[in-house]
Amino acid sequence: MQLSAMFVHPLKSARGIASTRAFAGKLGLLHDREWLLTTPDGKQITARTHPQLLRVRVELMPGGILLHYPEQAPIFAMTTVYTRPHPAQVWQDGFQAWHGDERLDAWFTTIAGVECRLLWLGAQSQRPFLDGESMSFADGYPFLLINQASLDELNQQLPAPASLRNFRPNLVIAGAYPWQEDEWRVIRIGDLVFDVMKPCTRCVLTTMDPELGIKRADGEPLQTLVRTRRFDEGVCFGMNLRARSEGMLELGAPVEVLEQRYSF
Repeated sequence: MQLSAMFVHPLKSARGIASTRAFAGKLGLLHDREWLLTTPDGKQITARTHPQLLRVRVELMPGGILLHYPEQAPIFAMTTVYTRPHPAQVWQDGFQAWHGDERLDAWFTTIAGVECRLLWLGAQSQRPFLDGESMSFADGYPFLLINQASLDELNQQLPAPASLRNFRPNLVIAGAYPWQEDEWRVIRIGDLVFDVMKPCTRCVLTTMDPELGIKRADGEPLQTLVRTRRFDEGVCFGMNLRARSEGMLELGAPVEVLEQRYSF
């Protein structure tokens, strides 16, 4: 087995960036989910309710991110401007993030059709995680892994195939058999060891077309997952991971299962 793809999502719900080499830390891949759109009072705004955000394209630049959207002029978000404390809420987690440039708020308000604030996580995340560690703006865990063979098998059951971007992973594994990831407790990718924390529960976001920024009329791939991948935790596809250490990951890195599990 090997690492076959990596994606960094600097802005939550925007288009991810395919990477061949990336630094993996305790918060996830470097720059992953470190920007977030919120309401004026700090509640997250995502593509679950505003699928057009999936068409926002992000470029990593020194000192910030360059943002693109069809029929909008590109705009640069500079981290040094984001110095004003602002409340943020991701699901049940309330914490402090940083606000700064009203031009970005207006840019996203035009796209989303609701009043937005663009927030930066900051150089040091204030969102608590397990064992005194911190967390990014990600939904619940630092890494999301997809087994390519599982996606291939799922696509055999769909009227039209889903892409990796429907599931917004960070890490993609090739060379496993379908659903083999259900059996993993601890894995090594390259030199880094990861705990497989839980299956990733899935929602309506998977039904949003990542290229068009609209919801699929047939409700897929979620409808098929409801029939085939329903567990006590919910409808699941992919695995949430946590890194035990930090270091570089490169495409082609070998993947080894260090410890198996028999049930979640």
